[in-house]
Amino acid sequence: MKFAQVHPIQDVCILVTDIERSIRFYTKKLGFDLKHRAPGFADFTGAGLTLALWERNHIEHHAGVHVKAGSASAVLIAVKLDSAVELDLVHDQLKADGVEFVSPPADYAWNARGAYFYGPDGETWELYAWLEGGAPGKIEAAA
Repeated sequence: MKFAQVHPIQDVCILVTDIERSIRFYTKKLGFDLKHRAPGFADFTGAGLTLALWERNHIEHHAGVHVKAGSASAVLIAVKLDSAVELDLVHDQLKADGVEFVSPPADYAWNARGAYFYGPDGETWELYAWLEGGAPGKIEAAA
């Protein structure tokens, strides 16, 4: 069996420039609970898999992993909601907590309602809910 079919993704790690600023954003604005905190690293509990933060200069110094400036903007973390109504409610709650959205929730050509915002290092967050008919383009499993 192929790697991705046997080993589930356990966490998503965002490589950040300022760990303290990011911890404040994820705890105060999005409501994650801090689970572990070490020099240059933090992770959180929330509904779903673990979200982790690793300060860029820390991973570079200790693991030799170089992160280009601004490259977190290529990361998108998606949260699937059960309905468009729920999406609008979550959007309004986050906005009231100080999260700045790219634009109000909208219906998109890929049959989803979505709303987008950025984390402190430019990482993109997507809230989405499938509209009636669900996700388009489903591929049937090979026999």
